[in-house]
Amino acid sequence: MIDKLKALKAHFSELESLLSDPAVISDMEKYKKYSEEHGELTPIVQKIDYYFDLLKQIEELETLTNDDDEEVKELAKEELKSAIESKNVLEAELPRLLLPKDPNDSKNVILEIRAGVGGDEAALFAAELLRMYLRYAEKKGFGAELLSSSYIGIGGIKEAALLISGGGAYSKFKFESGAHRVQRVPETESSGRIHTSAVTVAVLPEVTEVEADINPNDLRIDTYCASGAGGQYVNRTETAVRITHIPTGIVVQCQDEKSQLKNKEKAMRVLRARVSDAARIKQEQEVAADRKSQVGSGDRSERIRTYNFPQNRVTDHRINMTLYKLDSFMEGNLDEIIDALTVDNETKRLTEVSE
Repeated sequence: MIDKLKALKAHFSELESLLSDPAVISDMEKYKKYSEEHGELTPIVQKIDYYFDLLKQIEELETLTNDDDEEVKELAKEELKSAIESKNVLEAELPRLLLPKDPNDSKNVILEIRAGVGGDEAALFAAELLRMYLRYAEKKGFGAELLSSSYIGIGGIKEAALLISGGGAYSKFKFESGAHRVQRVPETESSGRIHTSAVTVAVLPEVTEVEADINPNDLRIDTYCASGAGGQYVNRTETAVRITHIPTGIVVQCQDEKSQLKNKEKAMRVLRARVSDAARIKQEQEVAADRKSQVGSGDRSERIRTYNFPQNRVTDHRINMTLYKLDSFMEGNLDEIIDALTVDNETKRLTEVSE
């Protein structure tokens, strides 16, 4: 580990030199990139410096424990004990800090929710999940904007796309991809029988135009009149937009805004994220990427969580964690499970690094 710590300090010094280089200062893109990396590494390097100071201090104190002066010897032993305890704490923390950071962690998130099996009950639960994520985003200080939605008459949603914006948004939502199963008695069920239905969630990092590099010639853009939940046209102006990415067949449509331009902008944000995600998956398949380090595969068909309303229970199947406070969870208090997923992910990555 010592070699890795020294290498990171050397890289940090190199970044500091680059940030004072006139050629870098005049290139805003490079300067921003190096500045962000420097900012991320600063607190880590401070802990590394403290760790090396502790090692030096321990070495000096060990020498003093052999001093002829009994008072000096006893004082050195006490300080040595404290220094060793601090060193042990740091040695447990530093490997996590040295793990390669997910480059998407700091990005905004496009979160897509779709009603799965279960008919109207699935659509109703999809609407409740949307509300849950909105509440969680609010609690974490993130911005939230509905990009597209498709409602049914009873208040449920067939599908919705939500933009969560703010530093670290992806790091908090990235483990939500998968199938969310709900078990409860629907309001329409007269016999009191518990039904099981499902909602799928996809979490995609928002991608900029530069990152996506989508050729306009690869797009087919159709406009049509927006319709309400009942299917009737709510206006006669073609404000709704449907964009098809021809090479991949990915289709995105948006009709929430009254402006065709705004609908197109929102649809393109979702499209860029989907196209980029499809390219990532294809690349991973081609190189047979080892995905053991992830909590689950992120596959929408993979059941990740069960929400049991009669028992007020929520269970995350990836870490076998069960909480009997579903009511609080649905109000956006997700941290207990999300933090546990984060720790589990880091633990698995640390295990792989040490193998």
